[in-house]
Amino acid sequence: MWRYSMNDADVPQEGNSTHPGLRKAIYARGIDGHVRPVTSAGWQVEEIVTRQAIDDLSARADQARQAALRGAASPLEFHMYRARMDLALLSQTTGIWRWRVRRHFRPEVFSKLPERLLRRYAEALGLTVDELRKVTP
Repeated sequence: MWRYSMNDADVPQEGNSTHPGLRKAIYARGIDGHVRPVTSAGWQVEEIVTRQAIDDLSARADQARQAALRGAASPLEFHMYRARMDLALLSQTTGIWRWRVRRHFRPEVFSKLPERLLRRYAEALGLTVDELRKVTP
């Protein structure tokens, strides 16, 4: 089976403003033919895709915030997107099934959640329970 692998001399070093000054490991084939990690400063394509993803999550956070302020959604959905998470990631992080997390986006359900469940969400989102209950800018 043929697999493409980049040569270590071809690993992009263009930089990436979404994580300036950071480097990451990219696996590439060296002159000796062995695959090994090579540090990379990133490249333009990666930056474009990262910015698109961040913009999408920001737009979703904005929509969720407006919905929460109208009483059509719970603050949980807003905080999830603000933390750059999606439903699958929040579910994995908290250990709560996706269908339950989605159900907790409903304000009438969210308002009745027990303190222990709110603490799980708050910890996963890096918030206090009080912050989780509120919608902030």
